[in-house]
Amino acid sequence: MAQETTIKPAHAELSDMQDLKSLEKKKQFSIQELVDSLRSTGDDIGQISELSSEEKILVSQFFISLFKLMAPLAPSISISQLSLPTQFGDVVQAHVDPTGHLVLQYIDNHVELKDLSEEKNRDLMMAVVSDVVPKFKSLTSMQKRKLENRIKLLSSITKEIQKSSEALSAAMSADHK
Repeated sequence: MAQETTIKPAHAELSDMQDLKSLEKKKQFSIQELVDSLRSTGDDIGQISELSSEEKILVSQFFISLFKLMAPLAPSISISQLSLPTQFGDVVQAHVDPTGHLVLQYIDNHVELKDLSEEKNRDLMMAVVSDVVPKFKSLTSMQKRKLENRIKLLSSITKEIQKSSEALSAAMSADHK
């Protein structure tokens, strides 16, 4: 049996050489792309570190302000179960207190306490904040109405007590003369 030898035209060999050079160029380009990607990743990691520090400060300031705002208004605020992430699906009640603790009561009646200021609870914190912040308007309006009603009542009663006390003082001083 005779072996067949394929003779490539000169332009075919040239084409193969070009393909090989192109492949090597792609490998070099790919290596450069990888190096650039790693540099970019390094930059992102540096920014993540800076952003994490900034977030930590903001979370601390947020909870200090939340405490100052909530303490005179309400001991806790109810959180809608629908606003919680899906992994908390069997929660029947949720409340946040002024210190940033979330109390979760589940269907089986067990209770969990989550510290929203902890870094591992940041996504949960964001869900709670999104639910709580709109409720402050109604809390402050309710507090304002309570104060207005107390002032109205005290104002009316105080005027009558003052009249009675003045009349009694006048009567007592007339008796002592």
